[in-house]
Amino acid sequence: MKHRMSHRQLAALSLILGAIAIAPIVGTAAEATKAQSAKTGQEQQPAPTQPRANPGIEQEKTVPQFASGKWAGKRLPDGQPDVQGHWSNTIANHNNFTDPQGGIPGDPAPRRRPLPPRDERAPSRVSDPADGQVPFQPWALEKVKEFQANFHNPVKPQYVEPLARCAPGGIPKSLYWHGYEIAQYPGYVVFFFNSGTRIIHLDGKPHLPDNIKLWNGDSRGHWEGNTLVVDVSNQNGKALFGRTGEFISENGHIQEKYIFSPDATRYNYEAVLTDPSVYTRPFTVTIPARKWTEKDAANGWHFEVEHAKHSGKNILLDHYERTCAENNGGFGLGAVEAKK
Repeated sequence: MKHRMSHRQLAALSLILGAIAIAPIVGTAAEATKAQSAKTGQEQQPAPTQPRANPGIEQEKTVPQFASGKWAGKRLPDGQPDVQGHWSNTIANHNNFTDPQGGIPGDPAPRRRPLPPRDERAPSRVSDPADGQVPFQPWALEKVKEFQANFHNPVKPQYVEPLARCAPGGIPKSLYWHGYEIAQYPGYVVFFFNSGTRIIHLDGKPHLPDNIKLWNGDSRGHWEGNTLVVDVSNQNGKALFGRTGEFISENGHIQEKYIFSPDATRYNYEAVLTDPSVYTRPFTVTIPARKWTEKDAANGWHFEVEHAKHSGKNILLDHYERTCAENNGGFGLGAVEAKK
């Protein structure tokens, strides 16, 4: 059976072959410049380069405030507020749920730069209770601590973060694991995550039967002005909130609000998580996000796009096709036996 490559894969292959083809030319030009410098006795200074826009994971330290209210922006034909586009959180990745910029607890790898004091880092994603901690029941807290203690040497399967095995990120982690695209259709809002897809139904249909469990849960929503309100049930209890091991069980329920700014360039995710079998009380998670457009430079974390090749004049953004490979990063690498 022949394997057909997608247009994105073909584009990537073309870039690689092009780089190989021009390598000798670049090398020759560099050698010629060096030789000219030797003749003139003057060192050639490299041409200034433009700084890369928003490199790496953004590190904002504050959360803007948006109130739910009327929507004054553009609407789609079905009446939905138009919030389509590429989005990403503005705080950090999934290394640490309650200390987003604090790194992985117990990380044996030396830090590239000193960690600033806690009050100079972004706040916890847990906005209520005030201490910024998940109100776990004692048994659940011990389970989280056990995961953290074994994360860097996962001698048992339960110590491997699920995303390391290419599982869907789950809720809320998918909202701070790479950038994602929001698309809207009559009766639906769809999230295209780096680690899976999530469909929010706006048609008023009831949730799936209780015996059907999903990584991203089952989502039923509606619009209230500038706010997308979503009820999430049918969790499978397998996803974690980050490399720090926080979790919700199959009994959990999440009530979400996506509160968009008046200019539709930002939104705050506010969710109340309830699970009497795991937590001592409901708690609130807040995640700030911003929109990325063709005016932003492509970014390997937040904005994984290329300009699509087409005959028109308008810029079209083509999102990368990413292939997940098990153990491709530092989130629960397979353990190896120490050499004696």
